[in-house]
Amino acid sequence: MKCIGTVGLILAMAFGLACGQGRKPRIAVGGLSAESNSLYPKARPMRESREAQSREEWMAEAAKASTVASGVVEAAKKVGLDVYPVLRAGAGSLGYVEKASFDEALDKLVNQLKTANPPFDGVILILHGAMVVEGYPHGDAEVVRRVRAGMGKKFPIVVTHDFHSNVSEDIVRDSDVLITYKENPHLDTKDRGIQAATILADMIAGKVKPVQAIAKPPMIVNIVYQDTFHEPFKHITDESRRLERENKKILAASVPGGYQWADVPAMGPSAIVVTDNDPDLAQREAKRLSDMLWAIRDKLVFKSPDPAKAVKEAMASDKFPVVLMDTGDNIGGGSAGDGTFILAELVKQKAQGWVTVISDAAANKAAFTAGVGGAFDQMVGGKTDKIHGEPVRVKGRVKALRDGQYVETEIRHGGGRYKSMGLTSVIEVEGSTRDLPNLLLLTNGASSPNSLHQLISNGVYPERQRILVAKGTTAPRAAYEPIAAKIVEVNSGGATDVNPKRFTFKHVRPGLFGLDK
Repeated sequence: MKCIGTVGLILAMAFGLACGQGRKPRIAVGGLSAESNSLYPKARPMRESREAQSREEWMAEAAKASTVASGVVEAAKKVGLDVYPVLRAGAGSLGYVEKASFDEALDKLVNQLKTANPPFDGVILILHGAMVVEGYPHGDAEVVRRVRAGMGKKFPIVVTHDFHSNVSEDIVRDSDVLITYKENPHLDTKDRGIQAATILADMIAGKVKPVQAIAKPPMIVNIVYQDTFHEPFKHITDESRRLERENKKILAASVPGGYQWADVPAMGPSAIVVTDNDPDLAQREAKRLSDMLWAIRDKLVFKSPDPAKAVKEAMASDKFPVVLMDTGDNIGGGSAGDGTFILAELVKQKAQGWVTVISDAAANKAAFTAGVGGAFDQMVGGKTDKIHGEPVRVKGRVKALRDGQYVETEIRHGGGRYKSMGLTSVIEVEGSTRDLPNLLLLTNGASSPNSLHQLISNGVYPERQRILVAKGTTAPRAAYEPIAAKIVEVNSGGATDVNPKRFTFKHVRPGLFGLDK
């Protein structure tokens, strides 16, 4: 009785998976991840995730969340894969990745793959796609290149990327399958893990032979317009879904928006199509999706208000809350979290009923020293550098002190469940009333506003406030849109300033629409 076809049997024998052995394919899951704001001149070390976590702990944690790993673990049970975590490491976003720690981590990852006993039959590399390393402009491509060199041409390599990935031809060449998130905010991370594991299982069984193609239009898509749930990007995302749904030869179709703060040749959007042994179809559809991106370029007109105008507009609104997206201090995009441009305007214009979160370890320490009910008078924010604004004097009282731990039960940006913003103080700022308090949350480090529980866990009820400041651009929308009367993307300054004219690019491809115009 045949259990697999001829091609599948050849592959199975090559990877030690002949029917008679009676074991499931062993799949490694890991990777090095960073979204590198390389326009900021700072080296960031690559650090491993906690090593004490066992395979069982990893799988149990993944099962409770909605991440890429969650999807891999769930699909593995259905398609007959045994999954094992290998090295996972990451680096901060504010700057580029330091070379020595990157090389050390990558050497360790490749060694784990090469020396596994029993051997691995394939790997799913969970990479971000916008990692810039000293000496390696496309860090993600270097990861895949070395894994390919270490494991050989026939070893199955499936890669997943964030939506904000800058994809190059090199990484498409060295991987078998590259899949990016379709959605921004990133609500489909688990789905992409399921897709990656399913394709990999079919590869090993000889059911499919993936080939892929990439096309890159000569443009950038400003992050302000990378919301895949609204136009001008939505119809392109919808088309990628349609291709996968209606054409069985198309295994994956991805249209990432790119990451505009990485000064590298691959910066910008892409279209990547993976087919079952049909290179012409892959190239044709990748080109068509790329042309769809090019066609929206005239709709990407930059027009976000500055902080003064945005705060004035929010105060004049007759419906609340108004959410001000602090795009220049976009924590998820690699900013510091201590930008003060909007805070300064809230204080200056005597706004009422506002909430904002600022990363300032010194001010936070002062609040904890004062204790609940104690007086607070500190210069807040603007301490990382000179580009995120000047410190703002804030006077008030300490309303609450918290440990910063919370749980997100809904699927939000990135799919994580267990969150920590670290020790957090809540300051009731001068000018507050019982009905309209002005609330400043202080943390020791940057905390992305991807969950309303960032506020709720600290005793703040966002729907009762008039103005909510979220230090992001699109990622917070999944949490904030359900309660927001209006969302305003503010052209604030900082490391993630959304106006590319304020940066000097040295390594991007010349003539990119959106930089030149």
